[in-house]
Amino acid sequence: MDEVSFLRELVEVASPSGDEDAVGEFLVESMGELGFRAHRDEAGNAVGEIGAPEAERVIVLLGHMDTVPGKVPIRQEGSLLYGRGSVDAKGPLATFILAASRVADELGDARIRVIGAVEEESYGRGAKHLAGTMAPPECVVIGEPSHWEGITLGYKGRMCVDYRRSQPGSHSAGEEQGPAEKAIAFWNRLMTHAEQQNGGESGRFTTLDPALNEFRTFSDGLDDGVEMRIVMRVPPGVDTDELKANMESWSKEAELSFSPIDQPFQADKNTPLVRALLRAIRDQGGRPRFKLKTGTSDMNVVGPAWGCPMVAYGPGDSSLDHTPDEHIDVREYRRAIKVLGGALRLLVQ
Repeated sequence: MDEVSFLRELVEVASPSGDEDAVGEFLVESMGELGFRAHRDEAGNAVGEIGAPEAERVIVLLGHMDTVPGKVPIRQEGSLLYGRGSVDAKGPLATFILAASRVADELGDARIRVIGAVEEESYGRGAKHLAGTMAPPECVVIGEPSHWEGITLGYKGRMCVDYRRSQPGSHSAGEEQGPAEKAIAFWNRLMTHAEQQNGGESGRFTTLDPALNEFRTFSDGLDDGVEMRIVMRVPPGVDTDELKANMESWSKEAELSFSPIDQPFQADKNTPLVRALLRAIRDQGGRPRFKLKTGTSDMNVVGPAWGCPMVAYGPGDSSLDHTPDEHIDVREYRRAIKVLGGALRLLVQ
């Protein structure tokens, strides 16, 4: 199977989060052609396994097949392939499938399970299903862009809160503060708390970083109100229960609702999986480097549940995630296939 043609076909199948059936069927068919035993599981994940069915050792390559909304015109300009999902994360998922297929005859007492999960970009439903139903494997590679020389060991957590306040309407010239002003005061209090905790830094793996994702006011002529949605990137060491209690004390009778929290997760770097990837990157002439990401991934879900050696790996520049300029360099993609194939060979020796 031609590497670039396969990736382009995968990117061409639109798969916004929650609408993954077409891409799931494409993956099952494609993996079947490559010798995988492939199916869709109860959650809709595309699952393909290669190697002896009775082999006791299981290596999981867990990617996701959904994307954020938005159409990026699919085109190739030189070595750059543009399209929604080319980086996040169909490039890494295609890397998984092709690398696993190319070591199928060398697996011995191991088998490789490649999974394209659903709804990673929304609620992590596919990964949560796996965490609750699948026995911990020997090791896991999560499919996320890190450049072909990068090995990601951890992700910050995520805490989402919806703020809502409604009160009897009043004249803007009156003494009563409106709901929007009260919401802004709450936001400022949260930002002050984050700045104090962070020591003036932001955007690092160790910092608490709130983001105001939505803000709207409303009125029916009698009552005025405001709604806002805040997403916080939470580093290791933050007591999220204490943070929730603080926010409730600052809200001054506004309604707060919290989504389930994705806890931060950091994997061990002293494992056979990490050593295999380090050697495989060097074998391809690369200089490996470790990364800690400020976003979240399915590692936040399956890492605590499985407790096995784990990394995230995949070609692509993560700064292009979710952007209208999303594209991947197919030269890097091809190199990542070689790296991962080499690492898998080392693991099953």
